[in-house]
Amino acid sequence: MIELKTHSEIEAMKPAGRFVGGILHDLQERTKVGTNLLEIDEFVHQRIVDRKGAQSCYVDYAPDFGTGPFAHYICVSVNDAVLHGVPYDYDLKDGDLVSLDLAISVDGWVADSAVSFVVGKDKDPEDLRLIKCTQEALAAGIAAAQPGNRLGDISHAVGDVARAYGYPINLDFGGHGVGHIMHGDPHVPNDGKAHHGYKLRPGLVIAIEPWFLKTTDEIYQDPKDGWTLRSEDGSRGAHSEHTIAITEDGPIVLTQREGDPISAEFKG
Repeated sequence: MIELKTHSEIEAMKPAGRFVGGILHDLQERTKVGTNLLEIDEFVHQRIVDRKGAQSCYVDYAPDFGTGPFAHYICVSVNDAVLHGVPYDYDLKDGDLVSLDLAISVDGWVADSAVSFVVGKDKDPEDLRLIKCTQEALAAGIAAAQPGNRLGDISHAVGDVARAYGYPINLDFGGHGVGHIMHGDPHVPNDGKAHHGYKLRPGLVIAIEPWFLKTTDEIYQDPKDGWTLRSEDGSRGAHSEHTIAITEDGPIVLTQREGDPISAEFKG
C-alpha cells in the first residue's frame, strides 16, 4: 500500500536523510587504495552505535531475494558487483569502481542512498562515464517527480538517460517507497512509459536508484555469499540513489550529501 507522508512526517524524516548522506560523504572521502571493505562496514557500524535512535536496516534483513540475514551495515559492491554487495576481506586496488549503498533508520524513519566512485589515480574514462550516467539519470528522475505527473514519468526519465548513453537497462531491481520500512510501495523501475502509472502526490517519499552495467542487463547472485549481484559478462556497474519527498513545490532530496550537485539542486 502506498502511504503519503504529512509535512511534519517529512520533516521528521530529514535527520535520517542527513545522517545517511553524511556517512556516505565521509566514506567517499576516506575510501582509498588499500581500504579494506570490512573497515568500511565497521566505520558505518560505529557511526550507528554513536548516534542515538539510529538502527541498521541491513543487519537482520532477510528478504526473499537474499540468502539469510544480510548481517552487515552497508552494501559495498566492487567492479562487476553492482547491488547488495556483502563486505568481505578485500583491500581496494587502484582503479576499483566502488558502489556504497546505505539505509539507516533514525527515530523510526528510514533513509536510503547510494554513491559510486573510482578509487586511486587509474580512473578508466569508461568507468567515469558509467557513473556520470547514473548520476544524470537520478537527476532526471527526481526532476520528473512533480505533483500531477505519473510514476512512469520518473521511470521513463531515468531510462531515457541510459538509452542516450547506450547502456542496457535491467528492471529486476529499482527504486521503492521509503518510510518506517526500507522497501515499501511503490516500486520505481529504471524504465517505463511516460504518463502512465500512479499519479504523483505531495507526501510521496521514494528512493530513486538508477543502476547500470556497461555491456549487459543480465545479473547473477554470487553463490559465495548469496547476496552480491554481479554482471553476467563481468562488465562493471555503477549505482546512484537518493531518497526524495514530493512536496507541493516539487521534489526535495532528503539524503542531502555535501558536494553533491543533485542535493544542491533539489534542496529542501
